[in-house]
Amino acid sequence: MQHLFAPWRFAYVTRADGETGCIFCAAASGDNPALTVAEDERTVALLNRYPYTSGHTMIAPREHVSDLTRLDSATLVEMMHLAQRVMQALQQLYAPHGFNLGLNLGEAAGAGIADHLHLHVVPRWRGDTSFITVNADVRVLPEDLAVTRTKLKQALEADRA
Repeated sequence: MQHLFAPWRFAYVTRADGETGCIFCAAASGDNPALTVAEDERTVALLNRYPYTSGHTMIAPREHVSDLTRLDSATLVEMMHLAQRVMQALQQLYAPHGFNLGLNLGEAAGAGIADHLHLHVVPRWRGDTSFITVNADVRVLPEDLAVTRTKLKQALEADRA
């Protein structure tokens, strides 16, 4: 058996990166404008500070909840609608070849922030997976996070107009 390590994630999953409080609640209350790309009545979308690919977005309910079964139907529908909007904007901006969407519910399932559920929307391109992340402790992203945020936020706002 081989073991692959990604030590850059340790600070993130242990919250040793200096973040305090819930990043999703901060985004929902307007306290995280540097990452927030869209807000709806029940949900918020923000870029992942430690993305797997450019445009890696997370969609969370405004309600601080970890259990998917506790979400009402309206919030679930709004989360999926916002995921559709994010995917359309990312498709328009970056033309990915596909997407990964997923929920990591609970620490054992890989949730870096287990106490506030969130849906990952990860654009993917053929050949985008490489071992540089685990071998060299390096993340290769072709665009600065602030640039990605500006472009995605503008595309999502234009979608609302």
